[in-house]
Amino acid sequence: MDSTTATAELGWIVHPPSGWEEVSGYDENMNTIRTYQVCNVFESSQNNWLRTKFIRRRGAHRIHVEMKFSVRDCSSIPSVPGSCKETFNLYYYEADFDSATKTFPNWMENPWVKVDTIAADESFSQVDLGGRVMKINTEVRSFGPVSRSGFYLAFQDYGGCMSLIAVRVFYRKCPRIIQNGAIFQETLSGAESTSLVAARGSCIANAEEVDVPIKLYCNGDGEWLVPIGRCMCKAGFEAVENGTVCRGKGHSGTGAPANAWSGYRAWQLGSQAGKGGDLELTGRHSGKAFPIYIRGCPSGTFKANQGDEACTHCPINSRTTSEGATNCVCRNGYYRADLDPLDMPCTTIPSAPQAVISSVNETSLMLEWTPPRDSGGREDLVYNIICKSCGSGRGACTRCGDNVQYAPRQLGLTEPRIYISDLLAHTQYTFEIQAVNGVTDQSPFSPQFASVNITTNQAAPSAVSIMHQVSRTVDSITLSWSQPDQPNGVILDYELQYYEKELSEYNATAIKSPTNTVTVQGLKAGAIYVFQVRARTVAGYGRYSGKMYFQTMTEAEYQTSIQEKLPLIVGSSAAALVFLIAVVVIAIVCNRRRGFERADSEYTDKLQHYTSGHMTPGMKIYIDPFTYEDPNEAVREFAKEIDISCVKIEQVIGAGEFGEVCSGHLKLPGKREIFVAIKTLKSGYTEKQRRDFLSEASIMGQFDHPNVIHLEGVVTKSTPVMIITEFMENGSLDSFLRQNDGQFTVIQLVGMLRGIAAGMKET
Repeated sequence: MDSTTATAELGWIVHPPSGWEEVSGYDENMNTIRTYQVCNVFESSQNNWLRTKFIRRRGAHRIHVEMKFSVRDCSSIPSVPGSCKETFNLYYYEADFDSATKTFPNWMENPWVKVDTIAADESFSQVDLGGRVMKINTEVRSFGPVSRSGFYLAFQDYGGCMSLIAVRVFYRKCPRIIQNGAIFQETLSGAESTSLVAARGSCIANAEEVDVPIKLYCNGDGEWLVPIGRCMCKAGFEAVENGTVCRGKGHSGTGAPANAWSGYRAWQLGSQAGKGGDLELTGRHSGKAFPIYIRGCPSGTFKANQGDEACTHCPINSRTTSEGATNCVCRNGYYRADLDPLDMPCTTIPSAPQAVISSVNETSLMLEWTPPRDSGGREDLVYNIICKSCGSGRGACTRCGDNVQYAPRQLGLTEPRIYISDLLAHTQYTFEIQAVNGVTDQSPFSPQFASVNITTNQAAPSAVSIMHQVSRTVDSITLSWSQPDQPNGVILDYELQYYEKELSEYNATAIKSPTNTVTVQGLKAGAIYVFQVRARTVAGYGRYSGKMYFQTMTEAEYQTSIQEKLPLIVGSSAAALVFLIAVVVIAIVCNRRRGFERADSEYTDKLQHYTSGHMTPGMKIYIDPFTYEDPNEAVREFAKEIDISCVKIEQVIGAGEFGEVCSGHLKLPGKREIFVAIKTLKSGYTEKQRRDFLSEASIMGQFDHPNVIHLEGVVTKSTPVMIITEFMENGSLDSFLRQNDGQFTVIQLVGMLRGIAAGMKET
C-alpha cells in the first residue's frame, strides 16, 4: 500500500470524529497527495485514532511501514498546555478478512499490538503569511511474524499538532536469480529482521550438481547471501553469459545437420567403434543415419577435472598409459609431491652439496657449503645436518646427543651455513650435510650428502648449573654443586666467589676447593650472601655460574635449632646402640648362613615360606638386603629394572650421600608420564657404595603403603645408576612443618599423625 498513489479520498476510519482530519496537501516535490492532520493541543486528554483499510498480507512474514510526517514544536505554540505532545503511536491488528467496523476492534492498545512510539527528528516552528514551513520526517518501522490473511494499521495521537503526509506499507523479497549455475526462485524474507530463509536451487539446462545441496539464503533486506553448492556444465557444454547458460560445443558426422547431437563435445569420424577409447553413437536426421564418436583425451594429454577446460599435454618427465587419462604418471626416477598440482612437471631428488668448508674454534664449529649442482628441478631445496661422534677414533661412530646446539637449526636449513656448539673437547666428529627437497621422501634412495670430518680442540669447562646449601650456622655456610654439564677435560679445582648482598661484587672474596663442596666461614650472622662458582681444567677457568643467594642463621635461629636437635642427639645415641646390636646379630646369622650349601635366593624363598606359616595372620616378613651376598639379587627380587630411555632428568634439586638428587619425568610403555624424584650414584663409586646405594631400593621395594614413599624402579644396566621414586613436592615432613609453623589446625595435625603412625606400622 502507498497512500501517495491514491487519486481519491483515502477514507480511513477516525475516532473520535473530532480528531484526525483528511485533507489535500503536497509532498516535498509539491505533488498533490491526501494527508491526515490533527492539532487539538488546547484540549486535554486527547486520544485520537486513525485506522487504515484492510491490507492483504500476500504471503509476507514481516511487514515494513514507511511514514512521512511533520510535527509542530510545542514550544512554538503560544499558551500551549503541558499536555502537548510531539510523538504518536503505531499499532497493527491481524484478521482473516475485512471485519473491522467503527467500533471494532476496540480503540485501545488491547487488542491492537503496539509497534513503536514514533518521534520526529525535526519539528517546525516558523509561521509566515504563506502558511506553516514544514519539515518532513521519514521513519520506517517493521513488525512480524504475521500469519493471517491481512491486517490493519492504526495511528494514535494523544495531544500533538502533526500531519501524517504519506504511508507506504511493503515487504521484502529476494528476486529470481541464476547463481553458481543454478536457478533460485523469488523468495520472501523471514519473519525477523535477522532471519535467513534457505532457498534450494535447481541446475540450469545442461548442467549437473557438483556440490550438494545447492542453496542460497535470503536475508531480511531482500538480499541473497551465503551461497552453498554449485552446478557445472556437463561434459560437452561450456558456460557462457556469465555462467547462466550451458551451450553445447559438439559436432556431428558427415551429412548431419549442424545442430544435431550438439551436446557432445568431442567427435571423430572414419574410425571403428571401440578403438582408441571411442564411443560410437548413431544419429538420424531426415531418415539418414550418421555416426558420432565421443572420444577421451588422446595419448600424451590429460584432463583432471570436470568442466569446460580442454585436454592438455602431459608436463615434463611424465606420460600417460592410456587414452582418457585424468593424470600423467611420472617417469622412472621422477616424482610428484603430495601437494604438487597435476600440471606441474615431475621432479627428482637433488645432488649432493658442494665445497664444504669447516672452521673449528675449541668446541664450536662453523660449516659452510655451496648448493648442489642439480636441485632436482624444484625450488623447495633445504638442508639437514647429521652429527656423528666418533670418540677417540676407535669403534663405530654414533649419533650425537641432545646436548649439541645448532644455529639456526639442525633440520630444514634454507641457507648453506650453520653454527654448531657444545661439542665435546678432543673428540672426532663426522658431519653429513644432506640436500633434500619436496620429493626426497618419495624416492627409495637415501638423500645425497657431503661429509666432513673434524676434531675439536681443548676448551674450558661450561658453567656450573646449580648450587645447593648443605648446612649453615651463624657464621658459616656449607655449599655443594654439581659438575659442569660439559667439563671438557679433568676438573682440577673450583673457584668460589662470594660477597655480601648489600655490597658491590667488587668486594668479592674468592676461595678455591679441590672438590665440589666447601664451607665458607667468617660470615656475618643473619646476612645474605651472593655466591658464584666456576670450574678449572688445563684449558683454564670456565664461566661463573649464575648468582645464588644464601643466608646465615641468626642467633635466635641457632639457639632454637640446638634445642630441637637435643632430643634427636639422645635418640640417635640409643639408635646407634640398637644398630650395633643388630649388626652383631646379622654377622652371626651371616656366618652361619655361609655353611649351608644352597643358593641364597633358594634360602630366602624357603625362609619366607617357613615363616609365613608360623606368624600372626596379616603380618609381613621383610628381608634385610644385606643378608644377600650379591646385592644385585636383592635388587632384582624387590625392585623393577627401568630402561634408561624412559627416564628424563630435568633439574638437580639436592645432593645426597651417594650423589645428586634430581627431579624429572618417567614414561613407561603403555602408561602415562609421571613426575618423579631421581637419586643418582656419583661416578667413581666403590663396590661398597654401590651396594649401600642399591640396598635402599631393595628396602623401599618391599613396601606398598600410601603413607610410605613409593619406589618406581631402578636403573642398574646404564650409567649413572639411579633409584626412581615418587616425587614429594613439599619435601621432607619435618622441614615442611617448620616452614609452616602455626598454620595448621589441630584436626590437620592429628590427620598427619595418623598418617605417620600408619606408615610406621607398615614398616
